[in-house]
Amino acid sequence: MTAAAERTGTESVTDPIAAAREQVLERGTGLDEEQLLEILRIDDDRIPELLALAHEVRMRWCGPEVEVEGIVSLKTGGCPEDCHFCSQSGQFPSPVRSAWLDIPGLVKAARETVETGASEFCIVAAVRGPDKRLLSQVRDGIKAIREDGNDIQIACSLGMLTQAQVDELVEMGVHRYNHNLETARSHFPNVVTTHSWEERWETLKMVHAAGMEVCCGGIIGMGETIEQRAEFAAQLGELDPHEVPMNFLIPQPGTPYENYEIVEGKDALRTIAAFRLALPRTILRFAGGRELTLGDLGAEQGMLGGINAIIVGNYLTNLGRPAQQDLDMLADLKMPVKALSEHL
Repeated sequence: MTAAAERTGTESVTDPIAAAREQVLERGTGLDEEQLLEILRIDDDRIPELLALAHEVRMRWCGPEVEVEGIVSLKTGGCPEDCHFCSQSGQFPSPVRSAWLDIPGLVKAARETVETGASEFCIVAAVRGPDKRLLSQVRDGIKAIREDGNDIQIACSLGMLTQAQVDELVEMGVHRYNHNLETARSHFPNVVTTHSWEERWETLKMVHAAGMEVCCGGIIGMGETIEQRAEFAAQLGELDPHEVPMNFLIPQPGTPYENYEIVEGKDALRTIAAFRLALPRTILRFAGGRELTLGDLGAEQGMLGGINAIIVGNYLTNLGRPAQQDLDMLADLKMPVKALSEHL
């Protein structure tokens, strides 16, 4: 029997949505891998019911507020790793070229992010891990942002870290660190060969132990099976990150995944709901690919299906939609934007 099964004289299996309601909504305990697989196999005609439950879970355990974030690339392109989805890898003939953003540009990006109403600003670099030059740029950038009178919360995504680098980022005042596991452990070797899933996991454990908030998610639609989607959600549940960004593959020219099909909207919505049921108390953030996969109506369905955070504007090398369009959507849905003051 599955974890959702019960005995009533003869063996029977509880409806997975009903079981999730009792376990996740009422008790606040996330679903395990086997239960998540049942959710991901829910019939299409039950997706609205599933989304409604995921929204109830979000409202009960996270509340109605939505965290808004902007991101900027400090160092773009030229990465030595071979992440098959990424146009910033130096190993593929993609059109992205290596470039650095100067400090005034970083300050300007932070200022523009604040103007959208965002409370979070993430500095990203396409690297295996930060060298002294990159960490110096980050330090100078944070100092300049603060001197500009900007007290927005600053996160970083700089690849794999050593303990000394973790400590240095804490000392700089970085409060959240993003490092995505990208996919299930069993599928990772098909996506990246230049480093291991375990190396990423080790960075995340050091970040967590140092007191920074952990931001860790991945990309749906990289050839993983439905079983591996359940595995991935369960592994994130074990990690217990503060935030999980949900990306859907945008096939990039020149990468090994350039001809992959876009995830169907119904599968994207089922996956969003499943991740919420795996992570009832976690910030679940709409990230790259949502416009392509879901469109405007689907984005609203996702916000009513477990999502409680959103990246506004562009996604590094991919264009998003105008920030105001997302803010208008939140206003229409009567979802308040989490204020900066609540983080301080």
